[in-house]
Amino acid sequence: MSENRNFLLAAVLSMAVLLGWQYFFIEPQVEAERAVQAERAATQEALAESSIPQVLESRPNSPADLLGDGSLLTGLPRDLALSQSERVQIDTALLAGSISLTGARIDDLQLHTYHETVDPTSPEIILFSPANSLSPYFAEFGWTAPAAAGLKLPSRDTVWTAPAGAALSANSSVTFTYDNGEGLVFNRTVTVDENYMFTVEQAVVNNTGAPVTLYPYGLVSRTGTPEIEGFFILHEGLIGMLGEEGLVEIDYDDILDDREVKYTANEGWLGITDKYWATVLIPEQGAAFDARFSEGPNPRKNVYQTDYLGTDGITAAPGATLSHTAQLYAGAKVVDMIDGYEAEGVFRFELLIDWGWFYFLTKPLFIGLDYVYGIVGNFGIAILIVTVFIKLFFFPLANRSYEAMSKMKKLQPNMEKLREQYADDKMEQQKQIMELYKKEKVNPLAGCLPVVIQIPVFFALYKVLFVTIEMRHAPFYGWIQDLSAPDPTTLFNLFGLIPWDPPSLLMVGVWPLLMGITMFVQQRMNPAPADPTQQMIFTWMPVFFVFILASFPAGLVIYWAWNNLLSVLQQGVIMRRQGVPIELFSNIGFEKLFKRSTPKDET
Repeated sequence: MSENRNFLLAAVLSMAVLLGWQYFFIEPQVEAERAVQAERAATQEALAESSIPQVLESRPNSPADLLGDGSLLTGLPRDLALSQSERVQIDTALLAGSISLTGARIDDLQLHTYHETVDPTSPEIILFSPANSLSPYFAEFGWTAPAAAGLKLPSRDTVWTAPAGAALSANSSVTFTYDNGEGLVFNRTVTVDENYMFTVEQAVVNNTGAPVTLYPYGLVSRTGTPEIEGFFILHEGLIGMLGEEGLVEIDYDDILDDREVKYTANEGWLGITDKYWATVLIPEQGAAFDARFSEGPNPRKNVYQTDYLGTDGITAAPGATLSHTAQLYAGAKVVDMIDGYEAEGVFRFELLIDWGWFYFLTKPLFIGLDYVYGIVGNFGIAILIVTVFIKLFFFPLANRSYEAMSKMKKLQPNMEKLREQYADDKMEQQKQIMELYKKEKVNPLAGCLPVVIQIPVFFALYKVLFVTIEMRHAPFYGWIQDLSAPDPTTLFNLFGLIPWDPPSLLMVGVWPLLMGITMFVQQRMNPAPADPTQQMIFTWMPVFFVFILASFPAGLVIYWAWNNLLSVLQQGVIMRRQGVPIELFSNIGFEKLFKRSTPKDET
């Protein structure tokens, strides 16, 4: 019996340590980091108002240097920056924005269907901003050549032309043209599909009278370190999937140390990812390219860049045309979209979503939730239904576990007699208890299976709720308007009746309390620990978990409470079949809440 209790106690305490570490150590560090970032942002805003902000302009100027010449531009408010150049508008069901004729950059994007808060009237998510704005974030494609070639190539200041009244809508295209006046005519055709994928086809007509060799490039540049979640279970920063190198993930602070990281590949993609959004370059697959992740020095803000450069130059004979086609994914990390592009040939594109080490559990769990959601129309209900299926899947194991626990509860009187009989001989006591287990065919470790089974499913669901945009702002019922956020209510202001906003530590909502109640009931249906100290720990464990899980996504707490309730019902049925009385409050009575072992108790 003591082995069972020790094992179960170790499992529960291990989870408590993990959750406690996140709550008491990780979250304060994240809050501290956010405070530092907020202070830094405030300083930068003050500088922007008191003087002209300087923003690093990134531009390739040779095959060996894609970071740029380090020239500085004046930073302007976003709306004013957009007005500084003529533009071709982008307008689809999911995207709004424009492409600047100066540089022919994709530098203005906002996401129609996503808002900053759950309020549908709140501002839409802004992804891209121009290079001359306060927080530049843009994508650029072009050609480069060795300086010795002496070719006049388009630069960041080049003004391209487009057909009068041209606009980019879903599955349409716009062609930008630039004639360098020296025999080269550059055409850049941009197409966007009904989602977030841009296709950029570059063609150069060679009328120089001599062969011309050019190298294609693409880059994503982002000025300023964005506010990030800062959790170890989620990667935010520079990312790439580069052929045999595999998945490359570089945090913002890591690239500040390394300054530059390079790889060579002939398939894959690279870019910058946030929790829910991403900007990804997809070079022409099958052609070798150098991939680079870098950070450039700047007096005011860090400039992060991912870029690729074709390593095999493309040559056009006199009168001929050379071309290169690449893609840009700029938008929300929607699972169906990402998987669809992988099916169309984008190498391992599904890894743009951080499914984590438990990929084999996390993604199937999401697929199940998403499928049920398609039927019922509510992710909260989908969580409840999928939890039932999970319980059914593990029903045989759980059944054996609960049967073993019921048998052990029936043996409690016999075990107490053995403990009293051999109170002075612990070795003999354990031997006699093990003999009793063997005689009654009871496995003392079987009762740990429900906990062991629940832990990986718990973390998999936590990951799904944390990283998938489908769960973002997904409502349940009543006061739960976002399953990916904590329960907004709290016991300490009587669930809103008292006009007071308690500190985050006291934000204990309705669903965490329900979870604690179900956990409390489930504990009392199990055999009581023999050791008084263990009894006290187990008694207070639900209270501890209530405060820990109060800061977790509401969807996760709903899952745990519902899972506990199903377990209570299942265990209750099995106990009745085994003829074991259900005594919820006799196992660990309230009089033992503060009771610890004494010498008298131990004798």
